[in-house]
Amino acid sequence: MMKHTAKNWILISFLNLLIVAIVGTILRYKIAFSLPFINQKYLLHAHSHFAFSGWITMALMALMVEYLKKNQNSNAFKKYKSVLWLNLLAAYGMLFSFPFEGYATVSIIFSTLSIIVSYVFAMMYWNDLKLISIKSISHPYFKAALIFNVLSSTGVFALAYMMATKQVEQNYYLASVYFFLHFQYNGWFIFAIIGLWIESITAKLAIMPYLSKLIFCILSFAVLPTYLLSTPWLSSNIIIHSIVIIAATLQLFVWTALLIITIRLHNAVKKPIYENRFVRNIYLLIALSFSFKLLLQLVSSSTYISNITYGFRPIVIGYLHLVFLGVVSLFILAYSFSKKIIPLTYTSKVAIIIFIVGILLNEILLMIQGIADLAYYAIPDINLLLLLAAFILLIGIAFLNLSVKLKH
Repeated sequence: MMKHTAKNWILISFLNLLIVAIVGTILRYKIAFSLPFINQKYLLHAHSHFAFSGWITMALMALMVEYLKKNQNSNAFKKYKSVLWLNLLAAYGMLFSFPFEGYATVSIIFSTLSIIVSYVFAMMYWNDLKLISIKSISHPYFKAALIFNVLSSTGVFALAYMMATKQVEQNYYLASVYFFLHFQYNGWFIFAIIGLWIESITAKLAIMPYLSKLIFCILSFAVLPTYLLSTPWLSSNIIIHSIVIIAATLQLFVWTALLIITIRLHNAVKKPIYENRFVRNIYLLIALSFSFKLLLQLVSSSTYISNITYGFRPIVIGYLHLVFLGVVSLFILAYSFSKKIIPLTYTSKVAIIIFIVGILLNEILLMIQGIADLAYYAIPDINLLLLLAAFILLIGIAFLNLSVKLKH
């Protein structure tokens, strides 16, 4: 029988990431060549839903439960095992139903189960945070992450209503899709990893409470108006648009301030926050990726830039993959290594380097494709190169799973 530990659940998540990479490679292959027996749209739904629930959400839940285990709740995994198993069931249900039917009865049942699980997890975790006597400055981030995860489901229900009534209006459809994506990416994912990150550095760095509260308030406030960056037709009013620009500017400013504070505090102590240089370099890359993400977000607040880039698929996909791979996925890997949940071995280092090369190549190619599309210029063999990037990502993740077995 499986032992309910952070390591075992993270290993399951790693396997799920491998499946995400396999499906992603198939999708790229179908674009470059032909797989007529596969419905591209249906498989894309399976890819995205499984990536969200089977990889990111599975890993974040496990790491957050591990935090409870380390803080006055040694039986945390025993308490949450049903929730974790149900999330896994929902993830695999969507993986095996979407490719065959798209949005239909079975896939909707598993999608609904995934949402219900997120609600149950949010209520349980919120209550368990209250039981921890020593309050951490990471707690508000965990609570915000839970709220944003629940809030994101509003977009799913709006989509379900439109499909059920067969009244699908393009702008409302896109607004609902982007609502879900925004509060998953910029809410649930980002605030969960910031909470975990702050929790891991406050043991060695004393960040001033009042300053941490101010930083949290600004970052959390900015999530709501920055949703409108995905739906420019909703922010045409000059006042609303000004609020969006201010929110995007504040996010970048506060994040930069947080990095500067961390670096100065880090330099003030003799012992490094993260003792392993390899892990420190991964965190540095994550910080650069997130900074670039916030910079792109601010640039896109320009009406002119937004009108030019909106609707160009490579740009949208590149942005989403930057956050999904370059920030969230890399953080989960780095955090698992830094907390020694997963041992950092020679093979795993090689795997991570290959994975990072795949991320960089994928982002560069998507950026080039996006710029070329803006100029209405088709780059020869770009889809073959993107397939190569997907394959490199797949190799890196495969080696990562293999490294756990080899243990060296």
